[in-house]
Amino acid sequence: MEGTDGSGGRTGGTGRHRATAPPTPRTVRAVRPIPWGDVLVTAVAAVSWAYVAMGAVAALGLHLLEADAHGRLGPLTAAVVVLAVGGTVRPSGDVSAFGLDGGQARTAVDLAPLGVGLAGALLLAYVFLRSLRRAGAVVGGSELAVRAGAVVLLFAGVTAGLAWAGRDAVTFDGQGISSGDGDGDVGTLVPGLGGVDLGDLIGGGAGGLRDGLADLVGARASVGFRVDAVPSVLGALLWAAGVLAIALLVGRCPLPGVLGRIHRQVRPAASALVSVALAAVAAGWAAAAYAAVGDEHPRLIAGSALLGAPNGVWTGVPLGLFVPFDGRAEGALAEAALPDPLGELLRLTADEPVTVARLAGLDGRVWLLAVGAAVLMLHAGVLAAARTPIGAGGAAGFAVRCAVRLGALTALALPLLVWLTRVSVGASLSVLGFDAFGAGIELAGRTGRAAALGALWGAGAGCAGALLVYAAWYRGRGRLTGEPAAVPSGGGSGPKAPGGAPDAAGPGRYGPGGGTPGPYDPAPPYRPPDPGTNPYLRRPPDPR
Repeated sequence: MEGTDGSGGRTGGTGRHRATAPPTPRTVRAVRPIPWGDVLVTAVAAVSWAYVAMGAVAALGLHLLEADAHGRLGPLTAAVVVLAVGGTVRPSGDVSAFGLDGGQARTAVDLAPLGVGLAGALLLAYVFLRSLRRAGAVVGGSELAVRAGAVVLLFAGVTAGLAWAGRDAVTFDGQGISSGDGDGDVGTLVPGLGGVDLGDLIGGGAGGLRDGLADLVGARASVGFRVDAVPSVLGALLWAAGVLAIALLVGRCPLPGVLGRIHRQVRPAASALVSVALAAVAAGWAAAAYAAVGDEHPRLIAGSALLGAPNGVWTGVPLGLFVPFDGRAEGALAEAALPDPLGELLRLTADEPVTVARLAGLDGRVWLLAVGAAVLMLHAGVLAAARTPIGAGGAAGFAVRCAVRLGALTALALPLLVWLTRVSVGASLSVLGFDAFGAGIELAGRTGRAAALGALWGAGAGCAGALLVYAAWYRGRGRLTGEPAAVPSGGGSGPKAPGGAPDAAGPGRYGPGGGTPGPYDPAPPYRPPDPGTNPYLRRPPDPR
């Protein structure tokens, strides 16, 4: 007769327990619980530091541009930060005189201040990757998704708060629209453009439309702006997700399963592209600092560089790589906001695309832009090759692998730069139904051509960089060992291949498996053993 014991187990008629086999090691799986407290703290820290950095950069840049002289700095800063993270700001305005609303200002802005966004992206990625490295050797897929989702959702929530705060009106004194007298008064300057006089925007000489509008307005001319909440939140979601995706590709962090294998293959080329992009921005800031030293408006140059240096640099890189741009420029904005010869070319012919050859026809120094872009790509190729294991196949196989990986990633990165640096700014003023003036700038690269050229430039730079790294490494091995050595599949504690990752599949110097040298198969020493410099080779003293 069978029954059950106190613990619910089956017993036989003799009252003895049935023998149960212990669980095998395969059935025991340690499932790590998600540390919700750490996830929340990480999300708050990453988003907070990112928005603090973006707010500080935006506020300082606007102050240097003297935009706070025409509007409150807080709402202006909120609007600029929202623009930087992919949000939408909708300007609108009116001109009133003697209590009558007789005029309307219409503006359109599609411009991301990438200097502000870059500051936030660097801190967001740094805090997020640091949390992953502190989480342990391997982070599970579910935990990774929860951590990234928390950061993205909190980032979008803060953007929604900025959408409520980012609304105000920028007011101009109507008496300041005129060009002034001979005492040096230049009238009211447009915030953010510094050298653009409203009188120049309206046009006309003394006693013309400019002075007439100054008398008509008299009291107030204001341009308001507000942040569109729904498009801004959606843009912030995509922006934060894109930043975290790039961070995971570039950073040194533990990724689970397939993501880890993809990360090991992609990271050398991805980190190389990000490194040269940041180096280009640093060069742009250095050039702005040099220009500000001898200029009569250093604050204007510093503020423009702080907010828009990545815009200018990352527009010049695709242009230097022969990506064509389509654009137009009208009114005083073409003269004040665009550097020559770009502004001059757009004013002369807007029907043909902007290319390096056409710009060089106006100023031969533009060819240096192509040289600089080519050097940047070669730098990226060398960096990617130095971080890639040589593996089997010799120089040819190594060059092909580097070319394919860097070409594929550059085909994605170059269109992204073109899309990020698009510019569309327009302004018009109508008084009592009549158009008083109009000004506008549009500049956008061709993404399809950018993808094709990115693949070609990336493949060429990857191949050239791989051959340079292979030649340098091969000569270094021969100088250390006295003769050119066989190509090992991985690195070791001695002279090692670039990348240093083991590859057990290919033949190598350290045995038929091509493994990494270790305590049982050490790498050849750099020099003969010397007990005078190596304490482990000294004989211990005789205890007697």
